[in-house]
Amino acid sequence: QVHLVESGGGSVQAGGSLRLSCAGSGRALSYYTMGWFRQAPGKVPGRYQFVGGISPTGSTTLYADSVKGRFAISRDNAENMVYLQMNSLKPEDTAVYYCAAGRGDAIDSVGDRYAPWGQGTQVTVSS
Repeated sequence: QVHLVESGGGSVQAGGSLRLSCAGSGRALSYYTMGWFRQAPGKVPGRYQFVGGISPTGSTTLYADSVKGRFAISRDNAENMVYLQMNSLKPEDTAVYYCAAGRGDAIDSVGDRYAPWGQGTQVTVSS
């Protein structure tokens, strides 16, 4: 089973950028569709918002409307890495961000279709 570790979170002012990384180990990430999810403060525990996903080869991406045009997901299967580039960040993007491995080739926005998940990385955007 693949093990996922996110990094790259931090604090940034509105309008700034961050790039999150998701490192895989134990199995090649090329077997998986990869998703990024987030949980904002004060939200119901266990409820994760779909941010976006990328197909196993990287040929297809899908984004939530709230991040479309600002965020971009990429992957480097040779390095077993997936990335989330976040630009034009807004305070409402503040959340813990998780990467997760999805089953099958289709990008799914439902968190229950993904396992395992990483431990998450905090992103805080101040106004």
